[in-house]
Amino acid sequence: MAEKEILHRFGFATDEEPVSIYPFSPVFKVKGETNDFIIKRTQNQERKVMDYVTMLRDNGVNVVTPVPLKAENPQLIGNETYVTYPFIDGTSYTGKDQEIIEAGRLLGEIHYLSPLENTYNLDTYDVFDFNEEEVEESVQKIKTYAAGFNVSIDILQLEAKLMEAVKTQEILKNCRLPLVATPHDYKANNLIYTPMPFLIDPDNAAWVPRIFDLALALLLFHNEMATAPDRVFTTTEWQTFLSGYIENVSISEPELSNWQSAVEHVFLDEVMWLMAEVEEDWSNPKQRNLFVSLTQFILNSSSYSLD
Repeated sequence: MAEKEILHRFGFATDEEPVSIYPFSPVFKVKGETNDFIIKRTQNQERKVMDYVTMLRDNGVNVVTPVPLKAENPQLIGNETYVTYPFIDGTSYTGKDQEIIEAGRLLGEIHYLSPLENTYNLDTYDVFDFNEEEVEESVQKIKTYAAGFNVSIDILQLEAKLMEAVKTQEILKNCRLPLVATPHDYKANNLIYTPMPFLIDPDNAAWVPRIFDLALALLLFHNEMATAPDRVFTTTEWQTFLSGYIENVSISEPELSNWQSAVEHVFLDEVMWLMAEVEEDWSNPKQRNLFVSLTQFILNSSSYSLD
């Protein structure tokens, strides 16, 4: 289907093919009579997600929800689901302390509002089946990419650390960590500051161990963000983020005692895949620097605590 037909299905007239503003999936900025909108491809569980994010919005969280249109929104077009959101005008994250603490505060508000049970029937996190062969294959790819761009990464130590994470999966799976409903893609490139942070991409909402979501923010908050530092948070920045987060959330003893294992598991799940499977990222100097920073971090992350 022509991409302009997608816009037509939502009631927006155009004679030209729209150009995506995001390189990895279709995301179109569309001008309306009085406001601008974003039309994007999203997950097929969108109905469940929309019920959840509407709850967040109704409780005061700055998050986009589908705009009322004459056309159905979201809607299935072909085999894909598309949604129209309002375009949020503001500024991008640049790594200022105030931006960091407000981002932490917003994530804390989101986690605080989670129901105790998965009442929105969101997809449940259940990725505890990594094996040593997968690690070996991924590490070999990372080694090849790093060598190709003359990037220094301690491959042997990285592989050893990831093998340790494979061995702790079952413990994490069975230690009854608190679960939350969360957008689960909480990164700087999904926030617009107005000046308070506004979440513009809640589409990956899921039912997830709370500290896994927090660990993902620690690891990849600066991922694929041109205006962000090309590294993980410093320890000071992490404490700044955390200080905003804990205004609304009390971290439990099981979370405190399993934090380091959780960080390593999320690295295994999210960062190993990113470094091994998204080859084009290695061509981007900022992403390469982030990968080096992530590798250095995971080999010595003990100073990034939850207390």
